Amino acid sequence: MAKNQGKIIAQNRKARHDFFIEETFEAGMELRGTEIKSIRAGKMNIKESFARVENGEVFLHQAHISPYEQGNRYNHDPVRTRKLLLNKREIKKLTGQSQQQGYAIIPTKVYLKKGLAKVEIGLAKGKKKYDKRESLKQKDAKRQMDKAVGRRMKGME
Repeated sequence: MAKNQGKIIAQNRKARHDFFIEETFEAGMELRGTEIKSIRAGKMNIKESFARVENGEVFLHQAHISPYEQGNRYNHDPVRTRKLLLNKREIKKLTGQSQQQGYAIIPTKVYLKKGLAKVEIGLAKGKKKYDKRESLKQKDAKRQMDKAVGRRMKGME
């Protein structure tokens, strides 16, 4: 996982609700000129997107980057397939594990790091309905414990 992330552009919050994220990778994106300008303006959505390994390369599908306002005829297709830049070792690892039943490659967030757009992709296994309910129960219990500890701390002051 990336330690020194810059400005977060887009997050897929539902990914952690719908999937168990087992491992994350940082990948660069192959972009056109108007795409990076639009990303820097914060106009990107990765809620419906996914990644797939094809011919030894990883591609990001269904990620929406809004057209750049001053791009006129040089603008890009908003939902075109974009190549992700990873090491060969990482691609081999993703290829082997994503071919197993129930695994998917999901983008969890997009951020700017030293002026470059980076995607954090996660190797994810789908959750069943009962897993989602269990996660919600744990989250609610943790919230209630934190609230109780907060009240106790205020009483000590």
